[in-house]
Amino acid sequence: MSSGSALQLGSEVYQTAASQLATLVHRSAQPSWRQSQKDRPVHPTVDGAYQDADWPLAVPNERQHLSWPKGRKPLWLRQTFIWPTELNGFPLAGCTARLSLVWWAEHAQVYVEGQLVQEGDLFDSRVRVPLGTVQPGRRVTVVLRLTSPAHVDGALVSSELSFAPPAPQVDPGMLAEEILILGGYLQAVHPERLAELAQALDLLAWPTLPAQPERFQDSLVAVRERLASLGQWLKQRTCSLLGHAHLDMAWLWPVAETWQAAERTFQSVLTLQQDFPELIFCHSTPALYAWVEQHRPELFAQIKAQVQAGKWELVGGMWVEPDLNLPDGESLVRQVLYGQRYYQQTFGIDVKVAWVPDTFGFTWQLPQILKQGGLEYFVTQKLSWNDTTEFPHLAFWWQSPDGSRLFSYMSPRVGEHVEPLKMAQSTCAHEQRLGFANTLWLPGVGDHGGGPSRDMLEVARQWQTSPIFPQIHFTTAEAFLDALRHSRSDFPVWSSELYLEYHRGCYTTQAAQKRANRHCEVLLAQAEIFASLASLLSGVAYPKQALESAWKKVLFNQFHDILPGSSIPQVFQEANRAWHEAEEVGHLVLLEALEVIAAQVALPAAQVQDNQIPVLMFNSLNWQRSGWIDSEALPIPAVGYRALWLTTPSDAETGEEAPVLELENEYLRVTVDPQTGDLSSLFDKLNQRQVLSGPGNQLQAFKDEGQYWDAWNIDPNYEQHPLPPAVLLSAVKRVRAEVIEVRRVLGKSQFCQQYILEPGSPLLKIRTNFIVWQEKHVLVKAAFPLAIASDSATYEIPCAVIERSCKPQTDADQAKWEVPALRWASISDGSYGVSLLNNSKYGYDCKPSQLRLTLVRGPEWPDPEADQGYHDSFDYAIYPHAGDWRTAQTVRKGHELNSPLRCTPSHPRQAEEAAPSLPPQSSLLDLGADNLVLMTLKQAEDDPHSFILRCYESEGRPAQLRLSSPLPLRVVERVNLLEAPICPFESDPGIQAWQIASYRLVRDS
Repeated sequence: MSSGSALQLGSEVYQTAASQLATLVHRSAQPSWRQSQKDRPVHPTVDGAYQDADWPLAVPNERQHLSWPKGRKPLWLRQTFIWPTELNGFPLAGCTARLSLVWWAEHAQVYVEGQLVQEGDLFDSRVRVPLGTVQPGRRVTVVLRLTSPAHVDGALVSSELSFAPPAPQVDPGMLAEEILILGGYLQAVHPERLAELAQALDLLAWPTLPAQPERFQDSLVAVRERLASLGQWLKQRTCSLLGHAHLDMAWLWPVAETWQAAERTFQSVLTLQQDFPELIFCHSTPALYAWVEQHRPELFAQIKAQVQAGKWELVGGMWVEPDLNLPDGESLVRQVLYGQRYYQQTFGIDVKVAWVPDTFGFTWQLPQILKQGGLEYFVTQKLSWNDTTEFPHLAFWWQSPDGSRLFSYMSPRVGEHVEPLKMAQSTCAHEQRLGFANTLWLPGVGDHGGGPSRDMLEVARQWQTSPIFPQIHFTTAEAFLDALRHSRSDFPVWSSELYLEYHRGCYTTQAAQKRANRHCEVLLAQAEIFASLASLLSGVAYPKQALESAWKKVLFNQFHDILPGSSIPQVFQEANRAWHEAEEVGHLVLLEALEVIAAQVALPAAQVQDNQIPVLMFNSLNWQRSGWIDSEALPIPAVGYRALWLTTPSDAETGEEAPVLELENEYLRVTVDPQTGDLSSLFDKLNQRQVLSGPGNQLQAFKDEGQYWDAWNIDPNYEQHPLPPAVLLSAVKRVRAEVIEVRRVLGKSQFCQQYILEPGSPLLKIRTNFIVWQEKHVLVKAAFPLAIASDSATYEIPCAVIERSCKPQTDADQAKWEVPALRWASISDGSYGVSLLNNSKYGYDCKPSQLRLTLVRGPEWPDPEADQGYHDSFDYAIYPHAGDWRTAQTVRKGHELNSPLRCTPSHPRQAEEAAPSLPPQSSLLDLGADNLVLMTLKQAEDDPHSFILRCYESEGRPAQLRLSSPLPLRVVERVNLLEAPICPFESDPGIQAWQIASYRLVRDS
């Protein structure tokens, strides 16, 4: 017999033996349920409650599920168990009976003998209900009330009875699992020893059942002793448990319900720790702890005591568990800054473990941001959801574009139960792939809270007594990761994003959330910069608390089921209020700061005209840019202003209609097709070439349905289901000399767009004035076929860029058919390129000669009206240029499209007022390097007399900060993201490629 055949035979022997043992104490309950879809009493003493005529037998479907229709419809299931004397010959008297249930229901209630004993939902969907000690002939009635989810049919997925004999008898069910565990290990690492396992299983005295149960029990003891001898080496392995409850801040419930779920979960953990002192629990989310501290101080005091006792581990390091594709760099910095400061100030702890198990993909810059925020480890399990490839590493060094490295770990899934077979398989996989005979296991119901259950902890204690199961002990994530990190010195390096091959629709769904996020990020950054300059200029108080409060509202709304658009309508109603409140603060702070600065600025001489008013134009970007004033492009200084007299506009819309419509300036000549509203031509006058290879700005629509996670996922085959093209609603018309308007209809929906070619601008802006969206399960992209070809496209990510293939060869590259980006994407053949910019969209795709931006989609779950109705204005722009994105300064163009010039009135001074101290135009801050981008200028967290300047290197080459300003400013030191000193400015090594750099500034006396 070949070695392969022997291995297969050995495998069959131990699996067959385990299966036979399991049948002695396990029995499916699925075929015997009776059903009713009427609400009924549950107590058996109520007359008529359990009449079989009213409860027909429930028939399982082909998957053996008991299913019923979606739409929050109820289903009652009833079954009366009559305890038998034996099961397949094994005596059951004195055994403990349990009923294991798995359901897919929005709400579930379990009644035993009329008493409610268990409740659950979509997330707490697996329970093991004790039914007492078996007394043959005794009857036990179980009733289930299940409510189907709104979006999909409900199901009782499985139901199984199990029986465990009392100690010291050997439990055949536990022995069956031990056989599978040992056999699986042997098959993986010592296949030559499977024959020894088969010999041990020959000791099972099957013929003695049912006549001689004592002899059969003796054989179970003998087999277990042989297993212990054979598997003694397994006790050198370890399965490290860490209690956990992933708590979504909002999802299929509003935020207020999350507070309640957290309170219940935390109280449950504290109660269990009294009976199970070995239990260590971890939880992230400073925002949630802050709520408990404020609203439940007694509960918070107990948590704090357990933290100090080492029984409650703080993880996370960010204010919430945010989306990590869509927020910009400064938002990610603030997530870490406010999260870590809360932990430090409240618990006196520096958290080391970034804990983001459920986020939908991870930007490449994250290791640098986390490491600069004092974090040493990164943990997720989400890439196990990939739909195309398996991520190749369990543990690795994750390297950012700047070279920062963070030790990273792909954990087993959260929300697990204590399941010995799965735990042993995980431990074995760790040993084979990492050479580390330990695994981290995270028991505890999550999403809607719950945490570890009493049953889970009892099972863990039971399996600690197993003679062959790896050691079980509770640990902290940090201790586990410390041991793993130091177990070897050659962990692989991953130098790219962690792209989730799933949930690609989250870059687009709920467009209003994306628009509000981008708008608030820009607004708060501008408010901080000018509030800092106003404070330095005039001594006015810096509004630190107001800005921090606004930032925390934005950060909370970046949670990974809010910003991605994957929640119920009530969540977005609450989020919209928070966006509005943050926006109000940003506008007020910005307006007050600009007025303070404006009061110090001398107006230029003016020709007195009735239609002129004095204004100041402010630029928050750290380079000079053009402002389009009175049909003229005027330079506005870097982080500065320009005072001028503005002529009030008097020209009206022309309403001109023509068969061919063109826009032209010194850079571009644009032709709009009067029949379709597409761009028929985009000619680059500087480089004398046509940019497009076909009609541009086509609104391409596709059917997008059939995905279970509707709001999250785009149909992978959407391009095979194109819909009819958009058609003109009315004739193309010229609104002004530089603006052409197009109104189109797609299905039942309307798009009103304007092509805008400003004087002195090298890019064509496309302003979508509004969309009235009325489509379901439809995806719309703006497509630009290009007269160049490239193997790859470059996309902006937080504080860096990433290249992705336009000609994917590997499975992993092919899975990136929809990708996230911030302000722009760009294609270049080396000598010529085209960039596609936007100010509130995030989903892109590319082909060698095409860029597309995803504009809108129409999912129905969990929000049945997602994106329906009116969409506010947003812009995108096509930017042709020589060279690549670097030579074209696409980074700057993207920021300019997103960061509007701000205007404030300036009032001529009265004679008695003090003379202004600032000239009519000035740059208030110059970083001294054209590849640095200012992120923020803000008051320091712990010193109201100093300020923090943060910037990043944007082109992949080193830079040096050379700050100059007319204000009395001096750079003191370089700091990290928590504003702790790194080095004096005099010894600053400079800013490396793609590096984020922060500096402390003081007023120079």
